[in-house]
Amino acid sequence: MRSYIILLILFCNNYIYSQDKYTLSGHIKDASKGEELIGASIFVKELKTGGITNVYGFYSITIPKDKYTIEYRFIGYKTQSKEINLVDNIKKDIELSPSSTSLDEVVVSAEAVDENIKSTEMGIVKLNVKEIKSIPIIFGEQDILKIIQLMPGVSSSGEGNSGFYVRGGGTDQNLILLDEAPVYNAGHLMGFFSVFNSDAIKDVKLYKGNAPAEYGGRLSSVLDLKMNDGNSKRFGVSGGLGLIASRLTIEGPIIKDKSSFIISGRRTYADLFLTLSSDEMLKDAKLYFYDLNMKANYRFGANDRLFISGYFGRDVLFFGKSEGTNWGNSTFTLRWNHIFNNKLFSNTSLIYSNYDYEVKVGEATRVPDISAAIRDYNLKQDFQYFLTTDNTLKFGFNINHHTFIPGEVTATETNSMNFKKIEDKYALENAVYASHEINVSGRLTFIYGLRYSMFFALGPGNIYSFDADGEITDTTTYASGEIIKSYGGFEPRFTINYLLNETSSCKFSYSRNRQYIHLLSNSTSGTPIDQWQPSTPIIKPEISDQVALGYFRNFNENKFETSVEVYYKYLQNQIDYKNGADILMNEKFETQLVFGEGQAYGIEFFIKKKFGKLNGWIGYTLSKSERKFEKINNGNVFPARQDRTHDISIVGIYQPTDRWIFSATWVYNTGNAVTFPSGKYLIDDHIANYYTERNGYRMPAYHRLDLSISLLSKKRRKFESSWNVSVYNAYARKNAYSINFQKNEDNPSETQAVMVYLFTIVPSITYNFKF
Repeated sequence: MRSYIILLILFCNNYIYSQDKYTLSGHIKDASKGEELIGASIFVKELKTGGITNVYGFYSITIPKDKYTIEYRFIGYKTQSKEINLVDNIKKDIELSPSSTSLDEVVVSAEAVDENIKSTEMGIVKLNVKEIKSIPIIFGEQDILKIIQLMPGVSSSGEGNSGFYVRGGGTDQNLILLDEAPVYNAGHLMGFFSVFNSDAIKDVKLYKGNAPAEYGGRLSSVLDLKMNDGNSKRFGVSGGLGLIASRLTIEGPIIKDKSSFIISGRRTYADLFLTLSSDEMLKDAKLYFYDLNMKANYRFGANDRLFISGYFGRDVLFFGKSEGTNWGNSTFTLRWNHIFNNKLFSNTSLIYSNYDYEVKVGEATRVPDISAAIRDYNLKQDFQYFLTTDNTLKFGFNINHHTFIPGEVTATETNSMNFKKIEDKYALENAVYASHEINVSGRLTFIYGLRYSMFFALGPGNIYSFDADGEITDTTTYASGEIIKSYGGFEPRFTINYLLNETSSCKFSYSRNRQYIHLLSNSTSGTPIDQWQPSTPIIKPEISDQVALGYFRNFNENKFETSVEVYYKYLQNQIDYKNGADILMNEKFETQLVFGEGQAYGIEFFIKKKFGKLNGWIGYTLSKSERKFEKINNGNVFPARQDRTHDISIVGIYQPTDRWIFSATWVYNTGNAVTFPSGKYLIDDHIANYYTERNGYRMPAYHRLDLSISLLSKKRRKFESSWNVSVYNAYARKNAYSINFQKNEDNPSETQAVMVYLFTIVPSITYNFKF
């Protein structure tokens, strides 16, 4: 690590600016709301160079002293030009005004028109929430995670499910961050909705494996979501009324241009109609979810700003008064932005995250029958140093304390279950990192970085040793805070971009990631009661190495964006389960696990039209994801659950006038690999299925067409509204949710496969408003 830092400093010394160069810095904001704009560009016309704002809207460019014309740009906003006489360091904040609605504006891009060519980043998906309102989604709710699943390299984990696979990895190998806080279960209503209310989200960015060095802890991807800061100019209210759920957002200044807030809530209300039922079971049932996003910020002078943000969400699913479950996430982030000078930017974050669930299996009581949770306390420090316009450093560290509460069964007066509690587990996950982005020439740019992560499994706790039959042979007891087991290692990563010409480029990347916490679930799709467990002396950290190569090309003055990316990912210390594994409330769960390796590889094609009345995109992925375990399939390679040969998505948005928007999406993918019984046998006159090959069968192929029509209100000064009518699964395809095997009633000696599907056609209507 020391030699790496020395090399980094020596390399950077070649770019230290001379005394005749000065720095132009500041923030770029939305003139109507005061929100900082992420990724806004600063272009120096005379030098044909510039920079972009970071995730807090801050920019810094260092250029020779002279007179310049500076253009400030952001998609969907009017460009501003400023004449600058740079004879000293200058701080200049800019407010850009949203441009008026025009059919010639970009609709489905969240970046500069040629950003995909010139940016060093690859394997990423960027979404601007304002630009996805027209895409049809189930039950009329605009769902960010469902939009992500329409991109190449990303696929859904199942019908209606908010879980997703990225480049052949598992759902637990995705790090999901909301204002820097990890979200451990991103699904509402068993996954049919995501926990992210699009009204509260400002920016969405998905890294498909090659994330910058400041991110770590997962193998497959990082999904980074930023909440809106709130309008610092004026008060406003917006929301929507739907058949299933309604939303309401309130935002405004606390002190105009200095402090603002936003509160955004959402709730379903199917349970309100159940009370009208004559069926006592349905009448007493509870079936709803809610979520609440809150954020406030305050400026302490020109160089300091404090943010406080939080998310609180819960699902409640009860049948009658005594049986059911509820689960939910809560996060809290306290952030301090500080500008040391016109080149050095700092962000310090204190982060809390909690996910827990409760299951009641007896009569109603104040104490839950089964409960579990995972809880984090995290300190994160990031620095960004703008050496020159073409030379930027990032470095920092984070310290994260995990508490794992695997499960507790509580006896009550009305049931016969005995009290049982699996020991809580504790761990400390730390990391330091440094990265360097540099434009070597007009054509060659690259980012290289190094992350060193450390993981400590901590006491108090008992660590068991097992024999070949899974019986405990020895127990070692550790005191509170004592290190049970430690792991660590370097995680290098780099990306190179070579600009072939003004319209095309080639990119190459490599990254290594380590994952120290693991989601234990032997169901075919994620459930709220899945368990997170830390690495232990038996469970080693998962490791991935990914390489990717891409070709990017724009056509017709950047109207069409295309790309082809190929990738290969090698996975170590992968976790799977023995046949018939039982992990729920099992203190010997490690005896139910097997460990092996895997690989995933594929090619992704993407074409997007960004201008005009008709726009949208087509994504296609051809891929393979395989695993190999010594104790499964006799050590032979088999398809992973998430293996998909073909995955296609087509999105079209047509806006013939400024009031009407028509849109459609069509998706197709190869069915998931599954394990079906190979035979059956009788035990005391009961039929038992016999399983042999793991994931040796396929679910039927999945495909679906969704349609949407939006009618926007006429432009008024203080009030906007719209109606949206959507149809999910327009041609009523019966896509398999699961396949069950049961006795054939007509011929009891035969077993028949019965397909279970969830939806055919699902219409919805939503009214949206803003004033």
